[in-house]
Amino acid sequence: MAEFLRARSNVQKEQRMTEIKRVARDLFSETPYHEITLAAIAERLGWSRAALYKYVTSKEDIFLELCGDAMAAYQNDLLTVYPAGSTFSPAVLAEVWCEQVVSHRDYFRYGDLLMTIIETNCALERLAAFKVRYYAGQDALAERFAQNLGCDPARMAQMLYAVYCHAVGVTGWCQENPRVAEAIELVGLERRTVDFRTEMRDFIGMCLAHYAG
Repeated sequence: MAEFLRARSNVQKEQRMTEIKRVARDLFSETPYHEITLAAIAERLGWSRAALYKYVTSKEDIFLELCGDAMAAYQNDLLTVYPAGSTFSPAVLAEVWCEQVVSHRDYFRYGDLLMTIIETNCALERLAAFKVRYYAGQDALAERFAQNLGCDPARMAQMLYAVYCHAVGVTGWCQENPRVAEAIELVGLERRTVDFRTEMRDFIGMCLAHYAG
């Protein structure tokens, strides 16, 4: 095992967390969440579990940070492609928004675990910091949509949340799960799937008609 040197400065601590998140993200792309352990993360890092515990107390701490990073990227990119004063038609806005949802599938994949597992098992201080980031980004988006569409920000916040929840659900539905495939095959059924992009574009269009129409 490589020698572990504890970070001393804030920059070094951020570098360590970046390493931890990278490894956890890689494992998540290969392994079901419930099979990922701190021991597996430490092993891939070449650290001891004791060294890893200097930075996090649970794997949920790590995945909350990953979710926060993915969330900020989605929110910032959506603000960029939908600038203040935009006069996109509903159809064009649905396409533009859909592209961001598709480009940030990782954010919605984390969302499938967020409320039921991650938020109930992570450190309270980390969760509080995450909520600050979430509401700041959500409020900025709601205000941008409200200004551009001439709508109430509270209603736009509802629309943003509706799209988020649907994207989380459809991501889970579209996610390949060998066990689900095996179960469906066992009972002789044909797996029913949807095209993520098409589903989200149509749903966003419906939301724009309902909340901003």
